[in-house]
Parts: sequence; structure tokens; C-alpha cells
Amino acid sequence: MGTKKDAYYMNVRPEMMAFIPKSAKHILEIGCGEGNFSAQLANEQNETWAVEPYEPSAERAKEKLFKVIVGTIDEKLDELPDDYFDVIIMNDVIEHLLEPWDDIVKLKSKLKKDGVLVTSIPNVRYAKNLFKMIFKRDWKYTDDLILDRTHFRFFTKKSIKRMYEECGYSIQKMKGINATKSLFYFPFAVLFNILFLGSQLDMFYMQYATVTKKDS
Repeated sequence: MGTKKDAYYMNVRPEMMAFIPKSAKHILEIGCGEGNFSAQLANEQNETWAVEPYEPSAERAKEKLFKVIVGTIDEKLDELPDDYFDVIIMNDVIEHLLEPWDDIVKLKSKLKKDGVLVTSIPNVRYAKNLFKMIFKRDWKYTDDLILDRTHFRFFTKKSIKRMYEECGYSIQKMKGINATKSLFYFPFAVLFNILFLGSQLDMFYMQYATVTKKDS
């Protein structure tokens, strides 16, 4: 039986496919795991590149993708061609980086002029987290999800927007994904929004998917 760690590296993330430009030919995924997401984009017309630090997963990804570089983005950035990629993908990766602001600035040089950076980033204001902070007065790290103990950084919808703007990107599209379906936390989120006149809609979503384009 696989562990949670195994499942993490095998993620397919079908909900993120809608954010990838259909015209993209040169594709780079940072933190690809076993390559199951980018494998959905791989065909004879596309080059699907990836950077993955966990070697066992990277070796599996090599069977599916055009090129896989083993290592972290900080270690391997110089091995990626400049002005080359139509899209760079980071699915739940940014929160694992010590200095994500520096990394996304550096990645601008790897994008084509009209290339986009597509990310999924956990939302720390998700209803389950918010309930525990307000009523249980707790911030307990776990083995997965938003308070994963391997996360160095935490974001809200507002701080995601600010990060991109400060790093020289313009947001093309931003959407909450993986809305809560909990029979407890969904009603809590509804009640919270009634009390605050619908100003807290971000708490329904576990992550935010964002498509950004470099300003220059």
C-alpha cells in the first residue's frame, strides 16, 4: 500500500489542465514528481521538460517526458535554456521554496516573451484552517495538505497577487480550485460569508490557480 508521500509524487492534477495554454509547445514543470501531470501534455509536437529533486520520482518521469533534470530549481536553473518556454508550471511547489520570490523572478528569463507561469498555491485561509485558528486556536502541522510540515511559506489569495505584482508579473487569470465539500466546513464558510456580507469567499478554496505573464 502506497504512502501519502508516494501519492504526492504520483499526482495527476486534472483540475490544472484548463490553465495550460493549448498552443504551448515548449513546456517546463518544476517539481514534476513522477511526471504524471506533464505526461498529459506530451506529444510528438511538444517538448515537455521538468525539474524534480526527488531522484526515484525523477527516474520514473524520464520514461514519460522529453527531458527531466534531477535537482532543485536553485541548483539547476542554469541548465535551462533562456527565452525558451511557452509555459512554466509549478503545481503546489512555491510553498516548498525558501525564497519563492527570488525563484519566480529568475524564471522570467526562461520564458518566451509571451510565455506564462502557471501555479497552484495552497490557500491558508481555507475554511478548515480558518475554523481551527479561530475556534480551536490551533496551527498544527500535518503530513500533507495546507499545513504540511514541509511548507516553508504560506499564502492567501491577496498575498499571491502581491507576490506576482512585486516580482514583475501581471495576472492573466486567477481562480479558486478544489472547493470544500465538507458537510461541516462548507456550511461554516456559508455562515461566515453571511455574517461578513460575502467578503470572505476565498475561504471556500483549498488552492488558487494563477496564470501570470512577465511584465518585461
